[in-house]
Amino acid sequence: MTPSRPETKVLPTSRPGRQSHWYDFHAAQQPDWDDPQARDEICTQLAERPVLVSVDELRALRQELAAVAAGRSLVLQAGDCAESFAQSTPEHAAAKADTVATLADRLAADTGTAVVRIGRIAGQYAKPRSAPTELVGERELPSFRGHIVNDPAPEEDARRHRPQRLLQAYEASRTTARALRERPQRLWTSHEALILDYEVPLVRFDEAAADLFLGSTHLPWVGERTRQSDGAHVRLLADVVNPVGCKVSGSGPIEELLRVCERLDPDRTPGRLTLISRFGADHVARQLPDVASAVRAAGHPVVWLCDPMHGNTYRSRVGLKTRQLSVIQQEVRGFVTALRAAGVHPGGLHLEVSAQPVTECVGAEVADEEQLTTRYTTLCDPRLSPRQAAEVVRTFTEGL
Repeated sequence: MTPSRPETKVLPTSRPGRQSHWYDFHAAQQPDWDDPQARDEICTQLAERPVLVSVDELRALRQELAAVAAGRSLVLQAGDCAESFAQSTPEHAAAKADTVATLADRLAADTGTAVVRIGRIAGQYAKPRSAPTELVGERELPSFRGHIVNDPAPEEDARRHRPQRLLQAYEASRTTARALRERPQRLWTSHEALILDYEVPLVRFDEAAADLFLGSTHLPWVGERTRQSDGAHVRLLADVVNPVGCKVSGSGPIEELLRVCERLDPDRTPGRLTLISRFGADHVARQLPDVASAVRAAGHPVVWLCDPMHGNTYRSRVGLKTRQLSVIQQEVRGFVTALRAAGVHPGGLHLEVSAQPVTECVGAEVADEEQLTTRYTTLCDPRLSPRQAAEVVRTFTEGL
């Protein structure tokens, strides 16, 4: 779909003649808001809110990622599959940041290498879905698309796409971002830049640098379902100076990925573009070498991260979505081997991890699928427990 342009005031600090032009392009996975007039008013309010990041911070992160692209350091990017409004408190932010710090510290200690710490945090409230509806018990309901769009409660009214949630997402993100800033060690924020009605109003123009930047997060990424080279999501990230990410799989031709890279990183700048591999354990060793070699030959000095989660999800015998730790580890090994074969630096990991000892993936302390029901609390896809995540980090370091 091509979403309609909201009737908002001109973005107060956007480049003249470029306001909201991203709405002119096809955008997948957009909500069908139940109140278009309220959506317009809320987009205007978002355009007037303070941004959550600074241009100086974006420059600093790009410098850190440039060191990763050069093979001098690594990345640990981790956090919830989908954040919850109820858990967007300073206390929850601290627990999540501690989890990332523990994993990053282990990665640094095991490799003797500096580690860039990035959270899936302070904005990861939207989720793309494969179908507009889903079965909940015996009822067919609109799919849950993350707290920024609707509520997961199994009721028709709760699943309506309410634009008021855009403001709730902003306030929850701001609360979390403030809590993270009070910590002695920096945790960069990241989320999938999915909902245009949230992201576009938070684009700003930096007068000093004469550049647009996305003020919602440090590192936005485009996902598997929204990375079309001529789509609105890629064009939005192409126009901002943030470091940006893009999920990569074997679902499309290499030529299309190279078009995406050209749009997102036309100047071949180290630290600008991060590619997040999600091929699946059965495909990564065979498909990733050609992809990585093609990107390298095109001159893009990208950071390569391994997302060993999304290509390995299945429905368990107890009816819950899950992932096998052993299969996740298999993909990590294949990722490292494939990039080494292509002469490319394996830059790090992109994991879905809870700060709590959840039982959502099978392996380590979760002995079998029957134990999944013990502490299965995810809003969408299954996350690793901290112990399971530590095992994945160990597998990665052993392969380096």
